[in-house]
Amino acid sequence: MSVKENLIYIQENIEQACKRSNRPADSVSIIAVTKYVSVETAKEAIEAGIQHIGENRDEGLTKKREELGNEPTWHFIGSLQTRKVKNIIDKVDYIHSLDRISLAEEIQKRASDKIKCFVQINVSGEESKHGMSPENLESFIKELGKYPSVEVVGLMTMAPFTDDQDVIRSCFQRLRNLRDDVQALGLPHAPCTELSMGMSNDFEIAIEEGATFIRIGTSLVGKEF
Repeated sequence: MSVKENLIYIQENIEQACKRSNRPADSVSIIAVTKYVSVETAKEAIEAGIQHIGENRDEGLTKKREELGNEPTWHFIGSLQTRKVKNIIDKVDYIHSLDRISLAEEIQKRASDKIKCFVQINVSGEESKHGMSPENLESFIKELGKYPSVEVVGLMTMAPFTDDQDVIRSCFQRLRNLRDDVQALGLPHAPCTELSMGMSNDFEIAIEEGATFIRIGTSLVGKEF
């Protein structure tokens, strides 16, 4: 199927998931994850109606942004090495992988304006997953107040890759509860209204549990390399 046909199918599933959770469909934004596809395919996604593009490597982000410009909203969704911040800081609207103070320091050093950041949480505790532990979140959020260029707009996580929907759901539920805890702190630098969670295999569960951004790759744009 074409990207446009894939998008129609995904949007239908989003609408159904929103109905089940009594949410408006427009409360969920799709980030097209384009790391495995060409600039041409990313452009096809934009032409189909996608407004958000996500890349997980600085080289891919730079190349696509040079070709596609400012039309989409740009998200850096991969683990971000401190030394790579300078390569992406003026090219992105959102960073989804803030998980340590050294990274916040580098963002502060390089940013010319506020950068919208998601704090990445390793909710599942898997060693293969990036992100900070939930137990350290509150102290981390408070310490981020020292860096005025960092705005914590939400939390991000990746659920385990499993067929056990209860495990997936509990992961997303915990992230939502953590988000609510951060909101309750009432910190100006951390409004924390958003949840970046859910991918091709689990986005419907994520939506039912409150996701506001879902990161969809293969099932939307395919895989070319």
